Amino acid sequence: MSSISIVGLGNMARALAGRALAGGNAVEIIGRDPAKAKELADALDGATVGAAGATPAGDIVVLAVPYAGAAAVVSEYGDALRGKIIIDITNPVAPGLQGFVVPDDSSGAQEIAKAAPADAQVVKAFNTLFSHVLAAGPAEGRPLDVFIAGDDAQAKARVSAFIESLGLRPMDTGELPMARALENLALVQLGLVAHSVKHTDFYVGVSVLG
Repeated sequence: MSSISIVGLGNMARALAGRALAGGNAVEIIGRDPAKAKELADALDGATVGAAGATPAGDIVVLAVPYAGAAAVVSEYGDALRGKIIIDITNPVAPGLQGFVVPDDSSGAQEIAKAAPADAQVVKAFNTLFSHVLAAGPAEGRPLDVFIAGDDAQAKARVSAFIESLGLRPMDTGELPMARALENLALVQLGLVAHSVKHTDFYVGVSVLG
Protein backbone atom coordinates (compact mmCIF):
# COMPACT_ATOMS: atom_id res chain seq x y z
CA MET A 1 0.00 0.00 0.00
CA SER A 2 1.01 3.64 -0.40
CA SER A 3 1.89 6.45 1.98
CA ILE A 4 -0.13 9.53 1.00
CA SER A 5 0.01 13.16 2.11
CA ILE A 6 -3.03 15.21 1.10
CA VAL A 7 -2.56 18.98 1.03
CA GLY A 8 -5.99 20.56 1.40
CA LEU A 9 -9.08 20.30 3.56
CA GLY A 10 -11.95 20.47 1.06
CA ASN A 11 -14.40 17.95 -0.37
CA MET A 12 -11.87 16.28 -2.69
CA ALA A 13 -9.36 15.95 0.15
CA ARG A 14 -12.01 14.28 2.31
CA ALA A 15 -13.17 11.95 -0.48
CA LEU A 16 -9.65 10.89 -1.43
CA ALA A 17 -8.57 10.42 2.16
CA GLY A 18 -11.61 8.30 2.98
CA ARG A 19 -11.11 5.98 0.04
CA ALA A 20 -7.35 5.82 0.62
CA LEU A 21 -7.81 4.76 4.25
CA ALA A 22 -10.41 2.17 3.25
CA GLY A 23 -7.85 0.82 0.77
CA GLY A 24 -5.26 0.31 3.49
CA ASN A 25 -3.06 3.30 2.70
CA ALA A 26 -1.34 5.54 5.26
CA VAL A 27 -2.85 9.02 5.01
CA GLU A 28 -1.53 12.35 6.28
CA ILE A 29 -3.76 15.44 6.19
CA ILE A 30 -2.08 18.83 5.78
CA GLY A 31 -3.80 22.23 5.90
CA ARG A 32 -2.99 25.82 6.74
CA ASP A 33 -5.48 25.68 9.63
CA PRO A 34 -4.12 23.06 12.08
CA ALA A 35 -7.43 22.85 13.96
CA LYS A 36 -9.40 22.11 10.80
CA ALA A 37 -6.77 19.60 9.66
CA LYS A 38 -7.08 17.78 12.99
CA GLU A 39 -10.88 17.90 12.77
CA LEU A 40 -10.81 16.27 9.34
CA ALA A 41 -8.25 13.65 10.38
CA ASP A 42 -10.30 12.78 13.48
CA ALA A 43 -13.45 12.45 11.36
CA LEU A 44 -11.68 10.06 9.00
CA ASP A 45 -10.45 7.75 11.80
CA GLY A 46 -6.93 6.62 10.99
CA ALA A 47 -5.40 9.65 9.29
CA THR A 48 -2.54 11.61 10.83
CA VAL A 49 -2.00 15.37 10.74
CA GLY A 50 1.05 17.03 9.19
CA ALA A 51 2.34 20.56 9.59
CA ALA A 52 1.94 22.94 6.67
CA GLY A 53 5.33 23.70 5.15
CA ALA A 54 7.10 20.73 6.74
CA THR A 55 8.29 17.77 4.68
CA PRO A 56 5.22 15.64 3.86
CA ALA A 57 5.39 12.13 5.29
CA GLY A 58 3.89 10.53 2.19
CA ASP A 59 5.83 9.34 -0.82
CA ILE A 60 2.85 10.57 -2.85
CA VAL A 61 1.64 14.14 -2.24
CA VAL A 62 -1.85 15.03 -3.46
CA LEU A 63 -2.53 18.68 -4.24
CA ALA A 64 -6.18 18.96 -3.22
CA VAL A 65 -6.25 22.75 -3.36
CA PRO A 66 -7.74 25.17 -5.92
CA TYR A 67 -5.52 25.66 -8.95
CA ALA A 68 -5.10 29.36 -8.14
CA GLY A 69 -2.94 28.44 -5.15
CA ALA A 70 -1.43 25.14 -6.26
CA ALA A 71 1.82 26.37 -7.80
CA ALA A 72 2.36 28.67 -4.83
CA VAL A 73 1.93 25.73 -2.45
CA VAL A 74 4.49 23.71 -4.39
CA SER A 75 6.92 26.64 -4.37
CA GLU A 76 6.49 27.09 -0.62
CA TYR A 77 7.35 23.45 0.05
CA GLY A 78 10.38 23.71 -2.24
CA ASP A 79 12.99 21.06 -1.55
CA ALA A 80 10.64 19.32 0.90
CA LEU A 81 9.05 17.81 -2.23
CA ARG A 82 12.30 16.44 -3.63
CA GLY A 83 11.85 12.85 -4.79
CA LYS A 84 8.09 12.96 -4.19
CA ILE A 85 5.33 12.04 -6.60
CA ILE A 86 2.94 14.98 -6.82
CA ILE A 87 -0.62 14.24 -7.91
CA ASP A 88 -2.28 17.29 -9.45
CA ILE A 89 -6.08 17.06 -9.27
CA THR A 90 -6.75 20.71 -10.14
CA ASN A 91 -8.60 22.29 -13.05
CA PRO A 92 -7.36 25.75 -14.10
CA VAL A 93 -10.74 26.78 -15.51
CA ALA A 94 -11.34 30.48 -16.20
CA PRO A 95 -14.47 32.23 -14.88
CA GLY A 96 -17.44 31.73 -17.17
CA LEU A 97 -16.16 28.32 -18.35
CA GLN A 98 -14.72 29.89 -21.49
CA GLY A 99 -11.22 28.48 -21.24
CA PHE A 100 -8.25 28.26 -18.90
CA VAL A 101 -6.06 30.55 -16.85
CA VAL A 102 -2.86 28.93 -18.13
CA PRO A 103 -1.00 29.59 -21.41
CA ASP A 104 -2.49 28.00 -24.53
CA ASP A 105 0.53 25.73 -24.95
CA SER A 106 0.48 24.50 -21.36
CA SER A 107 -1.72 22.95 -18.67
CA GLY A 108 -2.22 23.33 -14.96
CA ALA A 109 -0.13 20.22 -14.34
CA GLN A 110 2.75 21.51 -16.48
CA GLU A 111 2.72 24.86 -14.67
CA ILE A 112 2.79 23.05 -11.33
CA ALA A 113 5.69 20.91 -12.58
CA LYS A 114 7.66 24.09 -13.33
CA ALA A 115 7.32 25.08 -9.66
CA ALA A 116 8.33 21.65 -8.34
CA PRO A 117 11.87 20.40 -7.64
CA ALA A 118 13.54 18.84 -10.67
CA ASP A 119 13.46 15.34 -9.17
CA ALA A 120 9.79 15.46 -8.19
CA GLN A 121 7.38 13.80 -10.60
CA VAL A 122 4.00 15.39 -11.35
CA VAL A 123 1.12 13.12 -12.37
CA LYS A 124 -2.27 14.46 -13.39
CA ALA A 125 -5.15 12.41 -11.94
CA PHE A 126 -8.65 12.60 -10.43
CA ASN A 127 -9.50 15.94 -12.08
CA THR A 128 -12.49 14.47 -13.96
CA LEU A 129 -14.27 13.07 -10.88
CA PHE A 130 -16.68 15.07 -8.75
CA SER A 131 -15.93 14.65 -5.04
CA HIS A 132 -19.20 12.95 -4.07
CA VAL A 133 -18.92 10.54 -7.03
CA LEU A 134 -15.37 9.69 -5.95
CA ALA A 135 -16.49 9.18 -2.36
CA ALA A 136 -19.27 6.80 -3.45
CA GLY A 137 -16.87 4.64 -5.46
CA PRO A 138 -17.89 2.01 -8.03
CA ALA A 139 -21.03 2.83 -10.01
CA GLU A 140 -23.46 0.29 -11.46
CA GLY A 141 -21.12 -2.56 -10.66
CA ARG A 142 -18.02 -1.17 -12.34
CA PRO A 143 -15.06 0.83 -11.04
CA LEU A 144 -14.78 4.51 -11.83
CA ASP A 145 -12.09 5.41 -14.35
CA VAL A 146 -9.27 7.72 -13.25
CA PHE A 147 -7.44 9.24 -16.21
CA ILE A 148 -3.75 9.94 -15.58
CA ALA A 149 -0.93 11.68 -17.44
CA GLY A 150 2.74 12.00 -16.55
CA ASP A 151 6.26 11.85 -17.95
CA ASP A 152 7.73 9.22 -15.60
CA ALA A 153 6.61 5.62 -16.13
CA GLN A 154 7.56 4.52 -12.61
CA ALA A 155 5.64 7.40 -11.04
CA LYS A 156 2.57 6.55 -13.11
CA ALA A 157 2.86 2.91 -12.10
CA ARG A 158 2.88 3.87 -8.42
CA VAL A 159 -0.05 6.24 -8.87
CA SER A 160 -1.91 3.50 -10.77
CA ALA A 161 -1.34 1.07 -7.89
CA PHE A 162 -2.69 3.70 -5.48
CA ILE A 163 -5.76 4.23 -7.67
CA GLU A 164 -6.41 0.49 -7.77
CA SER A 165 -6.24 0.37 -3.96
CA LEU A 166 -9.19 2.80 -3.96
CA GLY A 167 -11.26 0.34 -5.98
CA LEU A 168 -10.90 2.51 -9.09
CA ARG A 169 -9.44 1.87 -12.56
CA PRO A 170 -6.39 3.85 -13.73
CA MET A 171 -6.39 4.82 -17.42
CA ASP A 172 -3.02 6.07 -18.68
CA THR A 173 -3.42 8.76 -21.36
CA GLY A 174 0.25 9.47 -22.02
CA GLU A 175 2.85 12.05 -21.03
CA LEU A 176 2.25 15.18 -18.97
CA PRO A 177 1.20 17.44 -21.89
CA MET A 178 -1.91 15.22 -22.12
CA ALA A 179 -3.00 16.92 -18.90
CA ARG A 180 -4.29 19.71 -21.14
CA ALA A 181 -6.72 17.25 -22.72
CA LEU A 182 -7.80 15.98 -19.31
CA GLU A 183 -8.44 19.54 -18.16
CA ASN A 184 -10.50 20.09 -21.30
CA LEU A 185 -12.47 16.97 -20.41
CA ALA A 186 -13.23 18.48 -17.01
CA LEU A 187 -14.36 21.65 -18.78
CA VAL A 188 -16.72 19.55 -20.92
CA GLN A 189 -18.16 18.05 -17.73
CA LEU A 190 -18.78 21.51 -16.28
CA GLY A 191 -20.45 22.50 -19.54
CA LEU A 192 -22.73 19.47 -19.27
CA VAL A 193 -23.63 20.47 -15.73
CA ALA A 194 -24.45 24.01 -16.86
CA HIS A 195 -26.33 23.20 -20.06
CA SER A 196 -27.72 19.67 -20.27
CA VAL A 197 -27.22 17.22 -17.41
CA LYS A 198 -27.97 19.93 -14.83
CA HIS A 199 -26.38 18.00 -11.93
CA THR A 200 -23.09 16.37 -10.97
CA ASP A 201 -24.25 12.80 -10.42
CA PHE A 202 -22.27 11.39 -13.33
CA TYR A 203 -18.76 10.50 -14.42
CA VAL A 204 -16.88 10.04 -17.68
CA GLY A 205 -15.39 6.61 -18.29
CA VAL A 206 -14.33 4.19 -20.98
CA SER A 207 -16.28 1.14 -22.16
CA VAL A 208 -14.05 -1.16 -24.17
CA LEU A 209 -16.05 -3.00 -26.84
CA GLY A 210 -15.26 -6.55 -27.89
